[in-house]
Amino acid sequence: MEDKLGIIIQAYMGSKRLPGKVLKIINHKTMLEHIFFRLTFLKANAKIVLATSISPVDNIIEELCIKLNVNCFRGSKENVLERYYMCAKKYGFYNIVRLTGDNPFVDIEELDNLIDLHLKTASDFSNSFKSLPVGAGAEIFTFAALEKSYLEGKAPHHLEHVDEYMLENPAIFKTSILMVAPDKNRHEIRLTVDTEEDYRKACYIVKNAKKDFIATQEAIRLSEGFSKAEESL
Repeated sequence: MEDKLGIIIQAYMGSKRLPGKVLKIINHKTMLEHIFFRLTFLKANAKIVLATSISPVDNIIEELCIKLNVNCFRGSKENVLERYYMCAKKYGFYNIVRLTGDNPFVDIEELDNLIDLHLKTASDFSNSFKSLPVGAGAEIFTFAALEKSYLEGKAPHHLEHVDEYMLENPAIFKTSILMVAPDKNRHEIRLTVDTEEDYRKACYIVKNAKKDFIATQEAIRLSEGFSKAEESL
């Protein structure tokens, strides 16, 4: 079923804490372009789709996708769960990796491992969030699990966060958790971009990295270096 594997990246311009963050420039590339670049190193055969909203403010995201030849799906602004469901249904995905447009340092090696774990264990829902720095992990779920969440998850937070119904109902979704090496198991480290400080850190990491493709261990080291530099100001 690997040919039915999809990666859906959710992104929109209307972040309250950091408006337009997914298109903020980090060393000459937008945050979304950093994510697309990292995904070129994925070994698994997966179709990548950027899922944004139908709001006019997100037209610029679709324009970037067209420019970069990336699949773009547009759906509900408020009901992100519906957006994911409709996107997965349109593309016929059997398993769906969920990524977000504010995580430019997602660990690709561990994403491959997560996909392998999910398929080998025939799980409904698998993730690596607790094992990796915030923003480096990912999750994958079956279309059946997504559909069940869509049909039964009616609370506001279910609609806003695609995985909430699955997380709240472990008894009905077979779940697997990916474990990683100790040098990556640093959940206290933030590699996501949700604030101005996060953004400055991301810029610092990319600027000081030795290679264009930044391994999680190096991102952790540079994150710690950024924190020390901030403290000295």
